[in-house]
Amino acid sequence: MESHLPNGTGPKAAAYVTAQPGVQRVPSPKLDLFVQKDFLDPVTCAILVELIDARRQPSTIADANGDPLYRTSETCYLDAIDPRVDGLERRIADFLGVDPIFGEPLQGQRYAVGQEFKAHTDYFEPMGADFLKYCAETGQRTWTAMLYLNTPDAGGATRFKAIDKIVQPETGKLLAWNNQRKDGTPNPSTIHHGMKVRAGTKYVVTKWFRERPWPQ
Repeated sequence: MESHLPNGTGPKAAAYVTAQPGVQRVPSPKLDLFVQKDFLDPVTCAILVELIDARRQPSTIADANGDPLYRTSETCYLDAIDPRVDGLERRIADFLGVDPIFGEPLQGQRYAVGQEFKAHTDYFEPMGADFLKYCAETGQRTWTAMLYLNTPDAGGATRFKAIDKIVQPETGKLLAWNNQRKDGTPNPSTIHHGMKVRAGTKYVVTKWFRERPWPQ
């Protein structure tokens, strides 16, 4: 398969992901959004859940917006020195056709009952107070890959507001989307809401990629 640009940008990016075996492309002209069921096996998902539980801390946001309940989950970074983490990061990069050097460290998130991440975009607002702090060296975020590690008892879906698409969490299911428009500018239609968990607990891992290499 012919690859596109190594950081996942450019007109061939979505076509590359579309060609992956078993992938489902959500039909919308507003954004490039993909679903891949059974991307990761349940045993490895359970191992990653244990790693998150051992490291989790209250989640933060880049630009404070005055809402203390905007993101109420817990978060941690997973160390790529662990071969299971490194292997997953490489699988995700290969799925997207992105060179791994453009990837941020893998982040784990835990949502208990009532916790959520209100509607947000993953890119950094170009006019935001902390844009230079987070993007001066590595550039803007290009792709997001989010993997559900378990199926909570109720709730915890991800809603893409601009296209009114709700994706239910299932063990091993991967969501991937391009945070940019075709011209390379941030795509506001990628706004999404990690909805409240109503019963049980939700675990996910998220991998973001940048325009320029991530410092090693």
